[in-house]
Amino acid sequence: MIRPEQIWLAVEPVDMRLGIDGLSLKIQQALGRSPCDGTAYAFSNRNGNRIKLLMWDGTGVWLCVRRLHQGRFTWPRIDDVTCILSEAEWQWLTAGVDWCRLQAKPHAH
Repeated sequence: MIRPEQIWLAVEPVDMRLGIDGLSLKIQQALGRSPCDGTAYAFSNRNGNRIKLLMWDGTGVWLCVRRLHQGRFTWPRIDDVTCILSEAEWQWLTAGVDWCRLQAKPHAH
């Protein structure tokens, strides 16, 4: 299991048929970053039930896919192009849990 130190979520959904080259091109053109910078980049499909993670580890590229059989991944719905997650938030996201709840403030009684 790879454990990326920094994960960038590409907010806009992508075609899940894209492979390493197509996603690398998206990172370069849409995000203006290098896919070989050691950062992990995550992409979601339009339905929100699949994610792909692209990561360069220094010797090669990892392309991982995760699919939920029920439910959807919690994906940001913001105007920005990307969103950066902590390791804990990434673990929650890949488990299919709402990672936004990590930052939720307690209810006032």
